[in-house]
Amino acid sequence: MEFNDYQKLANRTLYGNEQVLTNCALGVASEAGEVVDLIKKYTFHGHDLDKKALTKELGDVLWYLSQIAEWADIPFENVAIQNIEKLEKRYPDGFSKEASQNRQD
Repeated sequence: MEFNDYQKLANRTLYGNEQVLTNCALGVASEAGEVVDLIKKYTFHGHDLDKKALTKELGDVLWYLSQIAEWADIPFENVAIQNIEKLEKRYPDGFSKEASQNRQD
């Protein structure tokens, strides 16, 4: 699925028109917290990594991010493209500890 197609399909389930941006921003934080909690339980509490739950929570984060972009009239694909371009510029040979320490920005 293409990012812009996802963004439009996800928008069909957005409810309300007042304070949508605030709701979506809070939703990103809330859902990201659920991702963090799953990883914490795996890393520090000895739980198995629940990939089904992790996939669900990552999808929830993706939904909120797509709707923030939709609200701001930013094609979601542009978000992905600009992020990859930034990473390629920052780490042209891929990430390494040395490259990270030598970065000027």
